[in-house]
Amino acid sequence: MTRPESKNHLRAWREFRALTQEKLAAKVGTTAAVISLLENGQRSLSANWLRRLAPVLQTTPGFLLDHHPDDLAREILDLWSNIPKRRQSEAIAALRAFSGKRSAR
Repeated sequence: MTRPESKNHLRAWREFRALTQEKLAAKVGTTAAVISLLENGQRSLSANWLRRLAPVLQTTPGFLLDHHPDDLAREILDLWSNIPKRRQSEAIAALRAFSGKRSAR
């Protein structure tokens, strides 16, 4: 089944994390009406909004714009969201080792 193209994937990420518009709004200090406007593209999903919403949705600003959560491996997303920030670089190094790719440093 194909999905209609959207300007962002905010609604999909909100639903993926099992949040209502009201719950997401409360977590980022706004209203459900504003979340609705952002999801529908009637209000711009600015860099400021992306920085506020991404941590609550346990993703990155870029993923909110470019990746529908159903297009990504759910198990990887769930595992990643449980890795403490201080240890994420270790997780990336381990994944690189499995993939055979060297660090871009």
